[in-house]
Amino acid sequence: MSGKRIKVFFDGGCRPNPGRIEAAVVIRGMTYRFDDLGYGSNADAEWLALIRAVTVASSVGLAQVELVGDAKDIVRRARAILNEGAATSGHAVAFRAAVHAAAPMRVDVRWIKRQQNLAGIALAARHPR
Repeated sequence: MSGKRIKVFFDGGCRPNPGRIEAAVVIRGMTYRFDDLGYGSNADAEWLALIRAVTVASSVGLAQVELVGDAKDIVRRARAILNEGAATSGHAVAFRAAVHAAAPMRVDVRWIKRQQNLAGIALAARHPR
């Protein structure tokens, strides 16, 4: 396991909204894409992308990660779960369970602008306008 904190970019989307959910995770320049994650809203898609980011980071053996996403509300709620353990239902519980399953990997979550999110850029490239 690497001791250096690694940025793990995540983003989710759906077409239309609500619609078919897809997600992307980018770690060290490698993009992991997830299609057909069910039907839901953009918020559902962001949560599923965040959960996939935890599981992918754990599966590649990272010890410390900074999960980086552009959905402010999801990032805020995920940080509260990490800091306070407060997860009462749905995706929040699944995120907390994924982090617990990934132990001893250390996890933090941070917000960035959409245009800086490498996972968002990867998703957007799939759907040129």
